[in-house]
Order: sequence, then C-alpha cells, then structure tokens
Amino acid sequence: MKTKKIELYIHIPFCKSKCRYCDFCSFQAENAVIDDYITKLKEELIFWGKKLTKEEVVTVFIGGGTPSYLKEQYIKEICNVIFQYFKVSENAEITIEANPGTVDLKKLCTYRESGINRISFGLQSTIQEELQYLGRIHTYEQFLQCYNWAREAGFCNISVDLMSAIPKQTIHSYEKNLRTIAELSPEHISAYSLIIEEGTPFYEDENLEDLLPSEEDEVRMYQMTAQILKEYGYEQYEISNYAKKDFESRHNLGYWSHIPYLGVGLNASSYMDERRFENPSDMKQYLKITSFDELYSQTRPLSVHEQMEEFMFLGLRKTKGISKKKFEERFGCSMDSVYEKPLKESIEQGFIKEQGDQILLTQEGILVSNQVLCEFLFDEESS
Repeated sequence: MKTKKIELYIHIPFCKSKCRYCDFCSFQAENAVIDDYITKLKEELIFWGKKLTKEEVVTVFIGGGTPSYLKEQYIKEICNVIFQYFKVSENAEITIEANPGTVDLKKLCTYRESGINRISFGLQSTIQEELQYLGRIHTYEQFLQCYNWAREAGFCNISVDLMSAIPKQTIHSYEKNLRTIAELSPEHISAYSLIIEEGTPFYEDENLEDLLPSEEDEVRMYQMTAQILKEYGYEQYEISNYAKKDFESRHNLGYWSHIPYLGVGLNASSYMDERRFENPSDMKQYLKITSFDELYSQTRPLSVHEQMEEFMFLGLRKTKGISKKKFEERFGCSMDSVYEKPLKESIEQGFIKEQGDQILLTQEGILVSNQVLCEFLFDEESS
C-alpha cells in the first residue's frame, strides 16, 4: 500500500504580550498552565502518532502564538515525541516560528539538535516607530542578533515576516524594510499587508485610520515588493510569499495544494480524508479532552462542491495557479463545465489568464484576489 503524505501543525498559544493587530488564538499564561498544556499536547501527539501509522509526515510547523517564548526543553520534548511516534520523512521540512527577543544562541542550538531545520522570524518592520505602534516587543537590533545567532546555530533556511500598510508607514520606510532584509539574504520572505481584524486593539482604535497609508500607497507597496525582491533573487510563488530557488515553504504549499494535515493543540485545525475538524479554542475544554478521535468522527466529509471550491480558492493563491487537467482527474469533469461563467468573466476583466493547462491570477487579479476568488464559490442552493 502506498504511504500517504501528511503535514503536521503544532499550535503553541502563548505569548509574552499580544500585538495590537493580532486575532490569533494566543495569550499570556502562568507556568502551571503552560506545563499542563504541554502535557496534553504530547498526549494528543502520541494518540495520533499511534493512529496514523501508514502516514508519512513530510512537513512539521510549530506555530503560535510564540513557540520560542517557551523554555527550550518544552520544544525538545515535543520534537522527541514527534520523531518517536510519527513516521517522519528523512528530508522533512521542520519549521518553528520565533519572535526576536525570545531566543538566544542556546535555544537556537537546542532547536537544531532537536531536528528543526527551518526558522521563521516574526520581524514585521526594521523601524522602531512602526514596531512600537504594532505592539512588538523587540527592536531591529535584537532581531539582527537573533538572525546571526540562527546562522551560528546552523540554520540554513530562515524566513522573515514583513508587514506593509501599517500605521505611520510610508512608501520610503517600506522600501527601506524590504531592502534591509533582502540584503541579509534570508532564504524566504513573507510580506503581508495589514488586515484590521475585529476584536483587536487596532479595530477599536478610532485614530488608526488617520495613521494608515492611503489605498494607492498600499497598492504601490504590494507592487514594489515583488519588483524589489526580484532584484535580490527572490521569486514570488504565492500572493504574499517570496523565496530563493528551492526554498519555498513546503508546508504552506502543501496547504494550498490539498495535502492532508493534522493540527495538534488549542484551536488547531485539521484536514484529513476530505474532512475538516478543529480542537476547542477554550483552554479548559482542551485540557479536559478524553477522546481526540471524537472530534474527527463527528465531522462529515466535504461535499464535491466544497472540494471544488477549495481546489480553486486555495490553488489560485499560488502564482503558478492550478491545472485544468488535475481538476478533471480529481472530479471527473472539466473545469470549464463547472466554472465557465466566472472563468470567462475573470479572463475578460484581466484578473485571470490561461497559460497552457494552467489557470492563474494576473497581477491585477492579485490586487483584488478576494473578490476574484469569491466568484468560484457556489451559492447555497447548488452546494
């Protein structure tokens, strides 16, 4: 029997402090809560490791929250459980998210010794005023020290997060951010535009709008990202992600390409056997779980229409787009027969183009990607 490939995500919800824009499942916690959580997390990993004996884990992503906020011993224990109970591919990509100000050389060396081979630093900006307004706990100088420590510890695959369209940011300051980081030559750069999420301090800030760049400047920032990073050898492979050759995030590409994944930990989502399910977002509920299999068994498989929506919605995020042939192989009908109208209209509007077998967003389409992607959702009656 052919081995199934899966991805593994581990959620660490703890942070030293919460940023003003963040709506992720993350918070500060006492040491006792952290101890209890790691114990339950390892219990969940062991349960699934024993259950998924035929699956090969090709990527692991330890995200948050701030995983690097934990003592390095916790991360070491988590990695030991993964390697003991799961069949991990020899060349698996194993990533940990880290915030500057929460790691030192000793921690980073422990990560490498534990099997972690990729690190993603949440920098966001190189400019102190911008960092302070975002609520970041670090300076650029602290990031630079952490980056150099990561190289010293043996990390040959480093990603850096940058954010555009943030309060008090200008075209000039954003260009400075891009060039400063590109000159460091990390293997991967994620460049996201700020989204104001309901329930965050930014959402409640009545003065925020006056501090944000104009829509025109936001568009210009997005356009210049690909232009500038291309100068430094980075290729855009997804709406917000850029990499040097062969350093695309395999974990993220898996999400967008429908590779099954298991999410472990608080509020973690999973996608297996065409089912989507997630863990509780309440810590007390999570710690009381007695049967992790129950969450899976209570869900229904996605309908064919839901699978088609995800094929289009997720796949079109990639700059290479999606294959008409693969759509037909998977669903037994042509993409044109299902999506003739939205495809035709999007092509006429210049938002989508065809390149041989591939359908992909144009640069104009990327700028209005949410609007374009929504055209491939079925109405409730048909789904």
